[in-house]
Order: sequence, then structure tokens, then C-alpha cells
Amino acid sequence: MSFNSFGHLFRVTTWGESHGPALGATVDGCPPGIALTESDIQPWLDRRKPGQNRFTTQRREDDAVEILSGIYEGRTTGTPIQLMIRNTDQRSKDYSEIARTFRPGHADITYWQKYGIRDPRGGGRSSARETAARVAAGAVARQVLATLVPGLSVTGYMVQMGARAIDRVRFDRDQIDANPFWSPDAETAALWAADLDALRKDGNSVGAVVEVVARGVPAGLGAPIYAKLDSELAAAMMSINAVKGVEIGEGFASAALTGVENADEIQMRDGAPHYLSNHAGGILGGIATGQEVVVRFAVKPTSSILTPRQSVTIDGQDTQVVTKGRHDPCVGIRAVPVGEAMMACVLLDQVLMHRAQMGETVRGTIG
Repeated sequence: MSFNSFGHLFRVTTWGESHGPALGATVDGCPPGIALTESDIQPWLDRRKPGQNRFTTQRREDDAVEILSGIYEGRTTGTPIQLMIRNTDQRSKDYSEIARTFRPGHADITYWQKYGIRDPRGGGRSSARETAARVAAGAVARQVLATLVPGLSVTGYMVQMGARAIDRVRFDRDQIDANPFWSPDAETAALWAADLDALRKDGNSVGAVVEVVARGVPAGLGAPIYAKLDSELAAAMMSINAVKGVEIGEGFASAALTGVENADEIQMRDGAPHYLSNHAGGILGGIATGQEVVVRFAVKPTSSILTPRQSVTIDGQDTQVVTKGRHDPCVGIRAVPVGEAMMACVLLDQVLMHRAQMGETVRGTIG
């Protein structure tokens, strides 16, 4: 299986399976001299790890990261950083009944059609457990960004679960870490809790929309054609398990706007350009404007449900499938820190590419 890596100069390769002994990431292209220890990475993994509340899978994993290479005396050496996270709570027997049956909505059937072999234990390589490695790599990217671009921050949160969306009038950034849904709207979070409790009792699941915002992004990151900042972000977010749609700024809603409504007008303030709106999501022509970079992605409902679904077996027989085991009733919840990690990785990659091309040359000034 190829294509397990992403990024250009800051390049991440993930490895491992859901029910193997361990999984992890190899991070290449990290600049030397950056302060980095396991304690810098662990808090971000703790945000994503399973079993933290009744709204996520009850699989119990510490997700304790180990740094195997690339660090000397607490600083990066510039060589590949090997990150490992051991699996400690696998229950492979939960999947014995579906070893020869394809689960609807999962990658089981396409893996079999492509490779002629699959790992039925939790989906193997296609499991969302793989995203732990991305979060670890994203933590490394955050450490580097803190040195190269002080003031840059990345924040993710859920804005919709099922048909119920947040009320942006009640948007409160301080609420994001105060509830299990990473919601900036406390009232909607309480309604989501009731909705999800009902779905869990029915053995069902639901989708979600996650928004990730980067602040302090320097104007000029990106490129006009094949390394557009928005296309790189879209690819990164779409690569997350269960993601079925990505939009930048107004996204699909921009199709309903007129040119007058959609154009982000510009004025000079304090000797610098100031945008009066941000329909473009902080990116024009593939290049960052210096505004907030806004990305949203849609996560489909978890396909592992207790409601019987029609499917087929490897032998070509019709059957019904009930997927047992421990699963997230809304995978969008734990997708929030994953989206943040992918944003951090893409931004660092773009910063390094920008420095490689532009160096310290004088760029266009306004005013």
C-alpha cells in the first residue's frame, strides 16, 4: 500500500493498524534546534484519545507517545523524528463475526477489491485510530510554528451535529474546552448531548461539521496554481477518515451570493490593508491574505451501528450485518483535534516552502 505520506518540505508518514502492537508517524523536514519533548506532544493526543466521556468510543487507550529518534538533549536535530503510540486495549474478537463480511459504509469492500486482502480487526489501516499519529505530528508542527511564526494559533470546534447547528450569535470561544463537543455554543452543546444519548440507545450514529480557524497566518503563504493554500488544506482535511466534504470560507454558500455580496472590500487602516469581511476564508488566488484562515469539513455518520444492514460476503452471498464493538456514535467529536493537526501540518509546510522560495527578499508593499 503506497501513499502513506503527506506534505512537501514538512513531510509526515503514518504507519500501523488499529489492532496492531503500535502505530505512529515519521516526521521528516523538521528544522533543527526546536525544543521538543514527549510532554509537548502528549496534551494534544489527550484531546483526541478515546474513552473520555459517554459520547465517544469506550475503547481505553492512554495514547502515550514515545519519541524514538530525531531529538538530542530536548531539541530537534533536523533528522527524521519517529513517534510511536502503543495499542493497549484491542478487542479483536469483536470483529470475528464479520471477518468474511463487508460492513456497509466501511472501506472493507474497496480494500478487498483493490488488494485482495484486508484486516477486519477494527478496519486495520482504514481505522480512525490512524489519526492519533496525525495528531502527534501536528503537535510537532505546532512547536515549530511557535518558533517561526509567533502568534499563529489553530483552533477547531464543532458547528453542527446532525441537522442541529450552533447559533453564531452565542459564539463563545471560552466554551470550546468546557464541553465534550468542542462547541462554542453551550446551549447547542446541551441539545447535542440529549440528541446523542437517544441515538446511542437506538444503536445509531450521526454526522457532524467541524470548523478549524487559523489566526496570525502571514500574508503571502501559498502559491497561485498547484500548491494553493486552500487546495492543500482541502486535500489534508479530505484525507481524514469519514470526511466527505470540505469548504473554505463561505464555501458552497458562496454559490448563493452575488458578486457585490461576496467581494471582501478593502480599506487602509493604520497604514495597512484591512478587509471588511472574510467570505474568502483568508485565501485569495491560493495565497493567504493575512486574515483568519477558515476551513470546514463534513464528517459522515459512523458506519459501525447496531441496526442490521444489508451486505454481501466474500463468497458473494447476501447477508445482514450488525457491527458490534466500541464505536463513536459521532466521530466528528474526536475529529476536531485531528482537523487542527492537519491545519498545523499544512501551515508549517507552507511556511517552509515560502521561506525556501522567497528567503528574505523584499515583497510587495502597499501604501
